[in-house]
Amino acid sequence: MYEFTKKAIKWLGWLILIISAILVIWLFKDGTLSDFDRFKNWVVQYKILSPLIFILIQIIQVVLPIIPGGVTTIVGFAVFGFWQGLIYNSVGIIIGSIILFALVQKYGRRFILLFVKEETFLKYEAKLESPGYERFFIFCMVSPVSPADLMVMVTGLTNMSLKKFSLIMLWTKPLSVIGYNLIWELGGKWAYYLFGFSKK
Repeated sequence: MYEFTKKAIKWLGWLILIISAILVIWLFKDGTLSDFDRFKNWVVQYKILSPLIFILIQIIQVVLPIIPGGVTTIVGFAVFGFWQGLIYNSVGIIIGSIILFALVQKYGRRFILLFVKEETFLKYEAKLESPGYERFFIFCMVSPVSPADLMVMVTGLTNMSLKKFSLIMLWTKPLSVIGYNLIWELGGKWAYYLFGFSKK
């Protein structure tokens, strides 16, 4: 049953990628993705549902780390603006991280190995023995380029309480999200042109 679940999750990841690709192609042909303003208007037309759906997507991409979260983070800032994008991104990622941490606390390393190769997991699990692991974990949570979801799962194997973990998430994740946005603003503007957006 466990091996079947691992394979099912792997195939789910591929299915999500295929559906996402089909959706992107359809939106390009429809003209929605060929113009950024039109794309933005398409998203925000649903009013309160737009941020709620976006937050839900962010939660899912953390809890099921088979969806690339960097793309959704960038879209959040681009569509909702800096402050709303920061709030929506942070809320979704924090809630998702807390859920992921709690799941690992309950189900242990077998849950982690559903998503991560064993050799990769063992590499990071070995860091748990280091005396400065908590500082290393906090650094990874602040860093916008660290394997955050993996670190959250590995930390779920420690004796860190859910309350302490949640407090760390509350102040580190907004910093990480801001850092990711800065990287995007300074070095990632090519993505607008790569995906056919005409940024104004």
